Amino acid sequence: MSDLNSLCQSRLFSGISPNDIPQMLECLSATWKEYEKDEMVVREGDLVDDVGIILKGSAQSTKLSITGKKIIVSLHYPGGYTAVLTAASRGRRCPMSVQAIEPLEVLFIPIKSILSPCTNLCKSHEQLLGNLFDSIAERALELHDRNDCLIMPTIRDKVLTYLTRAMGETGKETFIIPFDREAMAEYLDVDRSALSRELAWMKRDGLIDFHRSKFKLLPKSVEKDFH
Repeated sequence: MSDLNSLCQSRLFSGISPNDIPQMLECLSATWKEYEKDEMVVREGDLVDDVGIILKGSAQSTKLSITGKKIIVSLHYPGGYTAVLTAASRGRRCPMSVQAIEPLEVLFIPIKSILSPCTNLCKSHEQLLGNLFDSIAERALELHDRNDCLIMPTIRDKVLTYLTRAMGETGKETFIIPFDREAMAEYLDVDRSALSRELAWMKRDGLIDFHRSKFKLLPKSVEKDFH
């Protein structure tokens, strides 16, 4: 492998020397696969036995509602995972699909290789196992963050909840979100036209300022009663 940067960014290999990773990947029976834009990496209902780590490109996890509407659950970038919770559950089918947003390269590691005792009793494998549990917790918290948006009663509440978290993650007063309007509507599970209207009203009311995907939360938005 010519570039270990994405693996070093992954929580799964945190604390492991880059020099040790190539040998570990061989011992773990890791494989690589490339995907074209819009190609499915995992389909909803698939059995997943491998932890997938994105090396290049980006992907999105999506789910279909009972009416057939596509809902964006989360986005994945280099160092991130595909279906890590399903792989760790060992036997459960994936509750969502993972699709390439752009050309994608993914490293797959069989979950049984991570969980099986290392014959060499090496410290790196012990670290890897601990990192796996951290990764599972991280992914669960990402889904929890999205659920915080979904349970909000109004579009305005959903938007402010999401933007407040996005600002906190970037640490910047003005920040760029990774969604266009259609994707933002899918992520918040709201109608696109209704979202666009609400954003315009929020700007009119002095809660936010924005241009395309660049947003800024204004002081009035943190007031307790923003309806």
